[in-house]
Amino acid sequence: MLHIVDVSIPSERPAVLSRKRIIGTSPGPRVWASAEVPDLSELSRRSPQRAGDLAFRYFCEPHRSERREAGHTFLVRRARRFLRDARQLAVPSPHGDIPVYVFEPETKPTATILVAHGWTSEASFMTLFGERLRHMGARAVLLDAPAHGKCKRTRASLVDYTEAVLRVADAYQPDYALAHSMGCFAVLHAGGGGPPFRRKYDFKRYVLIGPPNEFGVITREFADARHMTAAARVPFERHLERVAHRSLAKFTASHLLQSADRPALLLHSRDDHEVPIRHAQEIAATCPTAHLHAFDGMGHRKILSSPQVVRAAISFLLKS
Repeated sequence: MLHIVDVSIPSERPAVLSRKRIIGTSPGPRVWASAEVPDLSELSRRSPQRAGDLAFRYFCEPHRSERREAGHTFLVRRARRFLRDARQLAVPSPHGDIPVYVFEPETKPTATILVAHGWTSEASFMTLFGERLRHMGARAVLLDAPAHGKCKRTRASLVDYTEAVLRVADAYQPDYALAHSMGCFAVLHAGGGGPPFRRKYDFKRYVLIGPPNEFGVITREFADARHMTAAARVPFERHLERVAHRSLAKFTASHLLQSADRPALLLHSRDDHEVPIRHAQEIAATCPTAHLHAFDGMGHRKILSSPQVVRAAISFLLKS
């Protein structure tokens, strides 16, 4: 049974960085922060362990993330209207029900596809894929990850997301997986197997949209945004490695895809400043089963509403 590791919370209230600021140092804005970003520089110097503990707690609370778009609440209200044509169900788990949205075709489905969203997102942002798959005669199964969407949990790790993917896959027996951003890690971890899981699910193909490669890069950017010292990053990363049951250096999409040994289509925009295209290029360069299709002008989120991207994804999954 998997549990989120709880950690003590320092009594000190860290300073808060500007409510709206640009995250990252690569050319072009990565994402506008719509959440308050705690400044852990002072706490990192005084008590690296406590700063690392607090950072891990924040990392497992998606609602605190600065990577949420400004206007997230409005975007959610608008996107959820497109779930009206889906059957809204739930898959039980020891930590609470997993919300599931099933887009059924009018005839017997030719295939079933599990669709996983990114971190701080939810199933409603993936409905364009669900609708199109349904019209093409396939069943699309979307889920809200733990601590996302309508899931009642407030804290979760990427390992919890993987466990949710495994449970939904066991319930609906999908043929293929389609995922965006951090959801790519969840479906690849479910398909590639390995600690802390004793099972895996055999997806026959993957479509990975805007996939990150090295999980350690994501955690370093998280620490940099909070001005953490090198000493404070050590306990923060130890928490992550304990939950993942592996070192951050070995927690890569490339490694997971190689373990799964299945064909994968990588869809990435060249102007994605949040997850730069070099991540997908690294995956494609190290995984013989992966093929990269690059786009222009779609960023990290707009890519989900592109008809070109939807057509490329569905063509790859449903080709005979």
